[in-house]
Amino acid sequence: MKRVLLLAMLFSVVASTGSIAQDNSSEKEYGYELYVRGIEVPWGIDWLPNGNMLVTERAGGLLMFEPGPDEGVMITGLPDDIYARGQGGLLDVKVHPDYEENGWIYFAYSSSTGEGGGANTAIIRAKLDGTALVDMETVYKGSPNATRGVHYAGRIEFDNDGYLFFSIGDRGSRDANPQDLSKDGGKIYRLMADGTVPSDNPFVNEAGAKTATYSYGHRNPQGMEMNPVTGKIWAHEHGPRGGDELNIVEPGKNYGWPVISYGINYNGTSFTDETEREGMEQPITYWVPSIAPSGLTFVTSDTYPDWKGHVLVGSLKFANLNLVKLDGDTVTGREEVLKGIGRVRSVKQGPDGNIYVGVDGQGIYKVTVK
Repeated sequence: MKRVLLLAMLFSVVASTGSIAQDNSSEKEYGYELYVRGIEVPWGIDWLPNGNMLVTERAGGLLMFEPGPDEGVMITGLPDDIYARGQGGLLDVKVHPDYEENGWIYFAYSSSTGEGGGANTAIIRAKLDGTALVDMETVYKGSPNATRGVHYAGRIEFDNDGYLFFSIGDRGSRDANPQDLSKDGGKIYRLMADGTVPSDNPFVNEAGAKTATYSYGHRNPQGMEMNPVTGKIWAHEHGPRGGDELNIVEPGKNYGWPVISYGINYNGTSFTDETEREGMEQPITYWVPSIAPSGLTFVTSDTYPDWKGHVLVGSLKFANLNLVKLDGDTVTGREEVLKGIGRVRSVKQGPDGNIYVGVDGQGIYKVTVK
Protein backbone atom coordinates (compact mmCIF):
# COMPACT_ATOMS: atom_id res chain seq x y z
CA MET A 1 0.00 0.00 0.00
CA LYS A 2 1.31 3.44 -0.81
CA ARG A 3 2.18 6.11 1.70
CA VAL A 4 -0.29 8.98 1.92
CA LEU A 5 -0.52 12.36 3.61
CA LEU A 6 -3.49 13.23 5.78
CA LEU A 7 -3.85 16.86 6.79
CA ALA A 8 -0.19 17.39 5.97
CA MET A 9 0.87 14.66 8.43
CA LEU A 10 2.67 11.47 7.53
CA PHE A 11 1.20 8.26 8.87
CA SER A 12 3.71 5.47 9.18
CA VAL A 13 4.30 2.35 11.24
CA VAL A 14 7.33 2.18 13.50
CA ALA A 15 8.61 0.04 16.34
CA SER A 16 10.09 2.43 18.92
CA THR A 17 9.73 1.08 22.43
CA GLY A 18 8.19 3.27 25.13
CA SER A 19 8.84 3.16 28.84
CA ILE A 20 7.70 0.18 30.87
CA ALA A 21 4.94 0.44 33.44
CA GLN A 22 5.08 -2.13 36.22
CA ASP A 23 1.87 -3.59 37.63
CA ASN A 24 2.91 -3.96 41.25
CA SER A 25 0.44 -6.80 41.90
CA SER A 26 1.22 -8.64 38.67
CA GLU A 27 3.74 -11.24 37.66
CA LYS A 28 4.06 -9.83 34.16
CA GLU A 29 5.62 -6.55 33.09
CA TYR A 30 3.93 -4.69 30.24
CA GLY A 31 5.19 -1.95 28.00
CA TYR A 32 4.21 -0.39 24.68
CA GLU A 33 5.62 0.28 21.26
CA LEU A 34 4.49 2.81 18.71
CA TYR A 35 2.61 0.99 15.97
CA VAL A 36 1.20 3.87 13.89
CA ARG A 37 2.83 7.28 14.09
CA GLY A 38 1.37 10.74 13.56
CA ILE A 39 -2.39 10.59 14.13
CA GLU A 40 -3.30 13.71 16.06
CA VAL A 41 -6.53 12.44 17.68
CA PRO A 42 -7.01 8.69 17.02
CA TRP A 43 -10.64 8.58 18.14
CA GLY A 44 -11.81 5.18 16.93
CA ILE A 45 -10.16 1.83 16.10
CA ASP A 46 -11.65 -1.34 14.63
CA TRP A 47 -10.70 -4.21 12.32
CA LEU A 48 -12.02 -5.76 9.13
CA PRO A 49 -12.23 -9.57 9.00
CA ASN A 50 -9.04 -9.68 6.88
CA GLY A 51 -7.11 -8.04 9.71
CA ASN A 52 -6.94 -4.53 8.26
CA MET A 53 -7.12 -1.88 10.98
CA LEU A 54 -9.38 1.15 10.55
CA VAL A 55 -8.49 4.31 12.47
CA THR A 56 -10.46 7.56 12.59
CA GLU A 57 -8.73 10.92 12.90
CA ARG A 58 -11.07 13.38 14.63
CA ALA A 59 -10.15 16.18 12.24
CA GLY A 60 -11.85 14.22 9.48
CA GLY A 61 -9.77 11.37 8.10
CA LEU A 62 -10.13 7.60 7.93
CA LEU A 63 -7.00 5.43 7.60
CA MET A 64 -6.68 1.73 6.82
CA PHE A 65 -3.62 -0.33 7.75
CA GLU A 66 -2.83 -3.84 6.59
CA PRO A 67 -1.52 -6.27 9.22
CA GLY A 68 2.18 -6.62 9.27
CA PRO A 69 2.24 -3.71 10.12
CA ASP A 70 1.97 -1.60 6.97
CA GLU A 71 1.78 2.05 5.99
CA GLY A 72 -1.75 3.36 5.86
CA VAL A 73 -3.91 4.54 3.02
CA MET A 74 -6.55 7.20 3.33
CA ILE A 75 -10.12 6.10 2.69
CA THR A 76 -12.17 8.49 0.58
CA GLY A 77 -15.91 9.14 0.48
CA LEU A 78 -16.47 10.42 4.02
CA PRO A 79 -19.45 12.77 4.54
CA ASP A 80 -18.88 16.39 3.59
CA ASP A 81 -20.78 17.70 6.63
CA ILE A 82 -18.24 16.65 9.29
CA TYR A 83 -18.15 19.50 11.82
CA ALA A 84 -14.58 19.24 13.10
CA ARG A 85 -14.60 21.89 15.80
CA GLY A 86 -14.06 21.68 19.54
CA GLN A 87 -14.66 18.07 20.59
CA GLY A 88 -16.46 17.35 17.33
CA GLY A 89 -15.31 15.68 14.15
CA LEU A 90 -15.05 12.10 12.93
CA LEU A 91 -15.52 9.95 16.02
CA ASP A 92 -15.98 6.19 16.32
CA VAL A 93 -15.82 3.41 13.73
CA LYS A 94 -17.40 -0.03 14.13
CA VAL A 95 -17.41 -2.94 11.70
CA HIS A 96 -20.69 -4.87 11.66
CA PRO A 97 -20.30 -8.33 13.30
CA ASP A 98 -21.64 -9.90 10.09
CA TYR A 99 -19.44 -7.80 7.82
CA GLU A 100 -18.52 -10.71 5.60
CA GLU A 101 -22.20 -11.14 4.76
CA ASN A 102 -23.37 -7.51 4.58
CA GLY A 103 -20.27 -5.31 4.21
CA TRP A 104 -21.47 -2.53 6.55
CA ILE A 105 -19.15 -0.23 8.50
CA TYR A 106 -20.64 2.24 10.99
CA PHE A 107 -19.35 5.69 11.91
CA ALA A 108 -20.21 8.34 14.47
CA TYR A 109 -19.43 11.97 13.75
CA SER A 110 -20.58 15.51 14.48
CA SER A 111 -22.82 16.49 11.58
CA SER A 112 -23.83 20.01 10.60
CA THR A 113 -26.79 18.74 8.58
CA GLY A 114 -30.21 19.47 10.04
CA GLU A 115 -32.02 22.02 12.13
CA GLY A 116 -30.05 24.77 13.86
CA GLY A 117 -26.49 26.04 13.70
CA GLY A 118 -23.49 24.02 14.76
CA ALA A 119 -23.82 20.23 14.82
CA ASN A 120 -25.07 17.14 16.58
CA THR A 121 -24.00 13.52 16.62
CA ALA A 122 -24.89 11.38 13.62
CA ILE A 123 -24.55 7.65 12.99
CA ILE A 124 -24.04 6.52 9.41
CA ARG A 125 -23.11 3.31 7.68
CA ALA A 126 -21.31 2.65 4.41
CA LYS A 127 -19.56 -0.08 2.46
CA LEU A 128 -15.94 -0.21 1.39
CA ASP A 129 -15.12 -0.48 -2.30
CA GLY A 130 -11.33 -0.66 -2.50
CA THR A 131 -10.28 2.48 -0.66
CA ALA A 132 -13.58 4.37 -1.06
CA LEU A 133 -16.74 4.42 1.02
CA VAL A 134 -19.91 3.82 -1.00
CA ASP A 135 -23.65 3.26 -0.44
CA MET A 136 -23.69 5.60 2.55
CA GLU A 137 -26.85 5.74 4.68
CA THR A 138 -27.83 7.81 7.70
CA VAL A 139 -28.86 5.54 10.59
CA TYR A 140 -29.60 8.25 13.17
CA LYS A 141 -29.10 11.99 13.54
CA GLY A 142 -29.40 13.83 16.85
CA SER A 143 -31.40 17.05 16.73
CA PRO A 144 -31.41 19.96 16.91
CA ASN A 145 -27.89 21.06 16.17
CA ALA A 146 -26.09 23.18 18.75
CA THR A 147 -23.13 25.53 18.52
CA ARG A 148 -21.62 24.20 21.74
CA GLY A 149 -18.53 22.26 20.75
CA VAL A 150 -18.67 19.71 23.57
CA HIS A 151 -20.16 16.39 24.65
CA TYR A 152 -20.89 14.64 21.38
CA ALA A 153 -20.04 11.24 22.97
CA GLY A 154 -20.17 9.08 19.81
CA ARG A 155 -19.17 5.54 20.78
CA ILE A 156 -20.71 2.61 18.88
CA GLU A 157 -21.16 -1.05 19.85
CA PHE A 158 -23.13 -4.13 18.79
CA ASP A 159 -24.44 -6.77 21.17
CA ASN A 160 -24.77 -10.51 20.63
CA ASP A 161 -28.28 -10.09 19.20
CA GLY A 162 -27.09 -7.67 16.53
CA TYR A 163 -28.55 -4.53 18.10
CA LEU A 164 -26.70 -1.29 17.47
CA PHE A 165 -25.89 0.83 20.54
CA PHE A 166 -24.46 4.34 20.41
CA SER A 167 -24.09 7.35 22.69
CA ILE A 168 -24.89 11.03 22.32
CA GLY A 169 -23.66 13.32 25.10
CA ASP A 170 -25.68 16.10 26.68
CA ARG A 171 -24.19 18.57 24.14
CA GLY A 172 -23.41 20.99 26.96
CA SER A 173 -27.10 21.39 27.84
CA ARG A 174 -26.84 19.86 31.29
CA ASP A 175 -30.22 20.96 32.61
CA ALA A 176 -32.19 20.48 29.40
CA ASN A 177 -31.34 17.23 27.66
CA PRO A 178 -30.30 14.26 29.85
CA GLN A 179 -33.52 13.95 31.91
CA ASP A 180 -35.93 14.83 29.09
CA LEU A 181 -36.97 11.80 27.05
CA SER A 182 -38.35 14.04 24.30
CA LYS A 183 -34.88 15.41 23.54
CA ASP A 184 -31.74 13.95 22.09
CA GLY A 185 -28.59 14.14 24.17
CA GLY A 186 -27.41 12.60 27.42
CA LYS A 187 -28.57 9.17 26.31
CA ILE A 188 -27.53 5.77 25.02
CA TYR A 189 -29.59 4.52 22.09
CA ARG A 190 -30.47 1.10 20.68
CA LEU A 191 -31.53 0.43 17.10
CA MET A 192 -31.69 -2.37 14.60
CA ALA A 193 -28.67 -2.32 12.30
CA ASP A 194 -30.67 -0.52 9.58
CA GLY A 195 -31.86 2.24 11.95
CA THR A 196 -35.26 0.72 12.70
CA VAL A 197 -36.43 1.17 16.31
CA PRO A 198 -36.84 -2.22 18.05
CA SER A 199 -40.40 -2.87 19.16
CA ASP A 200 -39.24 -3.69 22.70
CA ASN A 201 -37.22 -0.52 23.27
CA PRO A 202 -38.17 0.82 26.70
CA PHE A 203 -39.85 4.07 25.59
CA VAL A 204 -41.60 3.08 22.36
CA ASN A 205 -45.02 3.55 23.95
CA GLU A 206 -44.24 6.78 25.80
CA ALA A 207 -45.78 9.84 24.15
CA GLY A 208 -43.23 12.30 22.86
CA ALA A 209 -40.20 10.21 23.77
CA LYS A 210 -37.25 9.60 21.48
CA THR A 211 -38.06 5.95 20.89
CA ALA A 212 -34.47 5.01 20.06
CA THR A 213 -33.52 5.81 23.66
CA TYR A 214 -32.29 2.85 25.70
CA SER A 215 -31.05 4.63 28.84
CA TYR A 216 -30.82 8.26 29.91
CA GLY A 217 -29.30 10.62 32.47
CA HIS A 218 -25.81 10.41 30.95
CA ARG A 219 -23.29 13.22 30.54
CA ASN A 220 -20.71 12.32 27.90
CA PRO A 221 -20.14 8.57 27.34
CA GLN A 222 -16.92 8.12 25.37
CA GLY A 223 -16.27 4.48 26.19
CA MET A 224 -18.61 1.59 25.44
CA GLU A 225 -18.21 -2.15 24.87
CA MET A 226 -20.16 -5.34 25.30
CA ASN A 227 -19.06 -7.53 28.19
CA PRO A 228 -18.10 -10.77 26.36
CA VAL A 229 -19.11 -12.91 29.35
CA THR A 230 -22.56 -11.48 30.09
CA GLY A 231 -23.45 -9.86 26.77
CA LYS A 232 -24.37 -6.63 28.57
CA ILE A 233 -23.29 -3.20 27.37
CA TRP A 234 -20.90 -1.33 29.64
CA ALA A 235 -20.19 2.37 29.25
CA HIS A 236 -18.23 5.04 31.04
CA GLU A 237 -18.77 8.77 30.94
CA HIS A 238 -17.00 11.98 31.78
CA GLY A 239 -18.09 13.66 34.97
CA PRO A 240 -17.50 17.38 35.45
CA ARG A 241 -14.78 18.02 38.03
CA GLY A 242 -14.81 14.51 39.47
CA GLY A 243 -17.56 11.96 39.17
CA ASP A 244 -16.52 10.02 36.07
CA GLU A 245 -18.63 6.85 36.02
CA LEU A 246 -18.52 3.26 34.79
CA ASN A 247 -22.02 1.83 34.31
CA ILE A 248 -23.72 -1.34 33.14
CA VAL A 249 -26.33 -0.06 30.71
CA GLU A 250 -29.80 -1.42 31.40
CA PRO A 251 -33.00 -0.71 29.39
CA GLY A 252 -35.06 2.23 30.61
CA LYS A 253 -32.73 3.08 33.48
CA ASN A 254 -31.96 6.64 34.59
CA TYR A 255 -28.27 7.17 35.39
CA GLY A 256 -28.93 10.42 37.17
CA TRP A 257 -27.06 13.21 35.41
CA PRO A 258 -27.24 16.01 36.52
CA VAL A 259 -29.59 15.33 39.45
CA ILE A 260 -27.07 13.09 41.20
CA SER A 261 -23.31 13.20 40.76
CA TYR A 262 -20.04 12.66 42.58
CA GLY A 263 -18.60 15.71 40.81
CA ILE A 264 -18.70 19.47 41.15
CA ASN A 265 -18.55 22.39 38.72
CA TYR A 266 -15.21 23.15 37.10
CA ASN A 267 -15.01 26.38 39.14
CA GLY A 268 -15.27 24.41 42.38
CA THR A 269 -18.89 25.21 43.17
CA SER A 270 -21.62 22.63 43.71
CA PHE A 271 -24.52 22.01 41.33
CA THR A 272 -26.14 19.23 43.36
CA ASP A 273 -25.89 17.97 46.93
CA GLU A 274 -27.18 14.51 45.96
CA THR A 275 -25.07 11.49 45.11
CA GLU A 276 -27.99 9.07 45.09
CA ARG A 277 -31.75 9.16 44.67
CA GLU A 278 -34.41 6.49 44.44
CA GLY A 279 -35.07 5.53 40.83
CA MET A 280 -31.58 6.54 39.67
CA GLU A 281 -28.74 4.10 39.09
CA GLN A 282 -25.44 4.06 40.94
CA PRO A 283 -22.26 3.52 38.91
CA ILE A 284 -20.37 0.29 39.51
CA THR A 285 -17.33 2.52 40.11
CA TYR A 286 -16.54 6.21 39.85
CA TRP A 287 -13.46 8.42 39.88
CA VAL A 288 -12.73 11.44 42.07
CA PRO A 289 -10.72 13.29 40.91
CA SER A 290 -11.76 12.87 37.31
CA ILE A 291 -9.48 10.84 35.05
CA ALA A 292 -11.23 12.12 31.88
CA PRO A 293 -12.03 8.62 30.57
CA SER A 294 -11.98 7.81 26.87
CA GLY A 295 -12.01 4.34 25.35
CA LEU A 296 -12.85 1.03 27.03
CA THR A 297 -12.06 -2.60 26.31
CA PHE A 298 -12.52 -5.95 28.04
CA VAL A 299 -9.37 -8.06 28.13
CA THR A 300 -9.94 -11.66 27.06
CA SER A 301 -6.51 -12.36 25.56
CA ASP A 302 -4.04 -14.85 27.02
CA THR A 303 -1.32 -12.41 25.96
CA TYR A 304 -1.98 -10.39 29.12
CA PRO A 305 -2.71 -12.99 31.82
CA ASP A 306 -2.74 -10.48 34.70
CA TRP A 307 -5.31 -8.31 32.89
CA LYS A 308 -7.48 -11.09 31.51
CA GLY A 309 -11.07 -10.92 32.76
CA HIS A 310 -10.79 -7.26 33.64
CA VAL A 311 -11.48 -4.01 31.79
CA LEU A 312 -9.18 -1.21 30.62
CA VAL A 313 -10.26 2.44 30.66
CA GLY A 314 -8.18 5.18 29.04
CA SER A 315 -7.33 8.39 30.89
CA LEU A 316 -6.87 11.62 28.98
CA LYS A 317 -6.02 13.59 32.11
CA PHE A 318 -3.45 11.32 33.76
CA ALA A 319 -1.90 9.84 30.59
CA ASN A 320 -2.35 6.18 31.49
CA LEU A 321 -4.75 3.26 31.46
CA ASN A 322 -6.92 2.31 34.40
CA LEU A 323 -7.14 -1.43 34.96
CA VAL A 324 -10.57 -1.99 36.54
CA LYS A 325 -10.51 -5.38 38.24
CA LEU A 326 -13.70 -7.41 38.18
CA ASP A 327 -15.39 -10.29 39.91
CA GLY A 328 -18.45 -10.74 37.72
CA ASP A 329 -20.18 -7.36 37.68
CA THR A 330 -18.43 -6.21 40.86
CA VAL A 331 -15.39 -3.94 40.81
CA THR A 332 -12.80 -5.33 43.22
CA GLY A 333 -10.04 -2.79 42.61
CA ARG A 334 -8.46 -0.31 40.25
CA GLU A 335 -4.87 0.18 39.19
CA GLU A 336 -3.03 2.66 37.00
CA VAL A 337 -0.99 0.93 34.30
CA LEU A 338 1.16 2.08 31.37
CA LYS A 339 1.84 5.33 33.21
CA GLY A 340 3.08 8.14 31.01
CA ILE A 341 1.91 6.69 27.71
CA GLY A 342 0.08 9.94 26.90
CA ARG A 343 -3.50 11.21 26.56
CA VAL A 344 -5.38 7.99 25.87
CA ARG A 345 -8.21 8.55 23.40
CA SER A 346 -9.06 4.93 22.51
CA VAL A 347 -8.18 1.42 23.62
CA LYS A 348 -9.17 -1.82 21.89
CA GLN A 349 -8.22 -5.46 21.99
CA GLY A 350 -7.55 -6.54 18.43
CA PRO A 351 -8.46 -9.84 16.76
CA ASP A 352 -4.80 -10.85 17.08
CA GLY A 353 -5.12 -10.73 20.88
CA ASN A 354 -2.98 -7.61 21.22
CA ILE A 355 -4.19 -4.42 22.89
CA TYR A 356 -3.90 -1.19 20.90
CA VAL A 357 -4.00 2.26 22.48
CA GLY A 358 -4.73 5.48 20.59
CA VAL A 359 -2.84 8.42 22.10
CA ASP A 360 -3.40 12.06 21.19
CA GLY A 361 -0.57 13.65 19.28
CA GLN A 362 1.30 10.37 18.88
CA GLY A 363 -0.70 7.63 17.15
CA ILE A 364 -1.46 4.00 17.99
CA TYR A 365 0.59 1.99 20.48
CA LYS A 366 0.63 -1.80 20.83
CA VAL A 367 0.91 -3.11 24.37
CA THR A 368 3.84 -5.50 24.73
CA VAL A 369 4.94 -8.11 27.24
CA LYS A 370 8.50 -7.88 28.48
